[in-house]
Amino acid sequence: MTLGKDPNLFAAAGIINDHEFTHLIGKRACRLLQLAHLFSTNSSDPIYLTRFFIGDLLSQSIQLEEFLDAYGARNNRRWSRFRSLTATIKLFTDVCYELLHIKYSLPSYRLLPIDRNFAASTAQALELTGEILATATHWIIVQASRLGLLIPVGGAATEPFTEEFPSGCLARDRATRKVKSASETVTQLATAYLNLAAESDLLNIVDRTNPAEYSACFPDPVSEDNLRFLKFRFHSLQSLYDTHVSESEVEGMDANLPILRGHISVVYHLLEIATQLVHYYERHLNIDTGDSSLRRKSVVAPQTLLAMLMNYSIAFAGLYLNQGRSLCHTMLKRYAEVGRVIVPVPCYRGLHVRPATLIARIVRHYGSDVRMELDGQSYDASLPMDIFRANEKINARKRRWLIREIGYFPLPSGNLNDRQIQTAILNVVFKLAEQGKLFLYQQPLQLSNEFDRAGILLENITTEIAHLLATGQIDIKTDLTIAFAGDKRVLSDLLLLAQSGYGEDCFGNNIALPKELTYLRR
Repeated sequence: MTLGKDPNLFAAAGIINDHEFTHLIGKRACRLLQLAHLFSTNSSDPIYLTRFFIGDLLSQSIQLEEFLDAYGARNNRRWSRFRSLTATIKLFTDVCYELLHIKYSLPSYRLLPIDRNFAASTAQALELTGEILATATHWIIVQASRLGLLIPVGGAATEPFTEEFPSGCLARDRATRKVKSASETVTQLATAYLNLAAESDLLNIVDRTNPAEYSACFPDPVSEDNLRFLKFRFHSLQSLYDTHVSESEVEGMDANLPILRGHISVVYHLLEIATQLVHYYERHLNIDTGDSSLRRKSVVAPQTLLAMLMNYSIAFAGLYLNQGRSLCHTMLKRYAEVGRVIVPVPCYRGLHVRPATLIARIVRHYGSDVRMELDGQSYDASLPMDIFRANEKINARKRRWLIREIGYFPLPSGNLNDRQIQTAILNVVFKLAEQGKLFLYQQPLQLSNEFDRAGILLENITTEIAHLLATGQIDIKTDLTIAFAGDKRVLSDLLLLAQSGYGEDCFGNNIALPKELTYLRR
């Protein structure tokens, strides 16, 4: 029977005879089985752990898996194991190829130093992947024999799989591209990196997780979907660099740019590995989501795979991500354009916990020096406690203003009892609220039960209103402003924050922040 152009159309025609399918697979799997036999019997020979050999094995396994899937081998009792081993070889040759890429690209990445030995850990991960492939290739040979497939021996052993690396490189003689502004280009790239880093907290999970608890990280926060999303974003960031920075004059002007490119690339490739390992764990090893028939005899123990996933790919991705973040902070400081903006004080309780925290997070996100100015004093806008200190000044100004406002009201005279004093206080509060000078957050107001009847009524009123302010029952509406001075990029986000009510309305309810400030929600 002749195979058409689309095997899916052929498979849809009906049930294929098993004898015929075995003959068909024997021809299609010939090269894969030849390479698998070669590797399973010579896996200790480093000549076979090269990109030449692994690339060939990867290509053959991709083609064979696609062919098996077209005929429904996944759902066939006789062929599902063979298909699973083909997929396993495909996945771990892909991981192996990525590890080889990292191994040979390390000198060109110019990565910043970290506390762990990345080269040694990569070599260990490569050795472990080779052992997994040795098991998988041995098992597929065994399974192929059970299915009656011919195992080709010889031929491939004579092929040149050794990788040669002559010293030196080609002359860099192409003209460099011109860019409009070095400052604008670097700022755009560094800002994009920092925004992506804010979405990548998942990569710091290893530091806060006991190894015995690794399996509890699935599927939240560690999942194939989450890692694939981050991998896609870092690939896009790498493309952004290659489009706007590579081979441009600005790349030669700033030595930090190629270093940043290396950090973007290594995180991307580590995420590529992590995505593959998580896929295998979820599909084959996870007790909740894995195929039970495949889980009974897996080529790698769950603990071994989780250790490689967490301690190598995710852990090193997190380390280099954070080093890249520090590098971006340095670059933004160098190219910062200094400016100044004036914004209103938050209407709800001034610079209390939420707005102070958001302001500080914006400043720390960029790593720039930004000062907050109020009444001739300067505060570090990256420190919430410094901002809280400024809020004390704001509250003091509110209270002074309120005393003046109360002085405009006619107050009852004579000896007043507690009830009369309460009534006088409520009259003042409600009139100020009617004039739009106070916000009432609670009804009815909880006033004190006793007052100093020997004191002046104005003092009782101001003392009680101060109590209402301190307990959050009311607030004073003012038109106070504060100023921020520093990096214009940071000031732009601070202005957006202020225009969005610092994330809350006049009653302290949440307000959605604009998409430009998405990193604050992480």
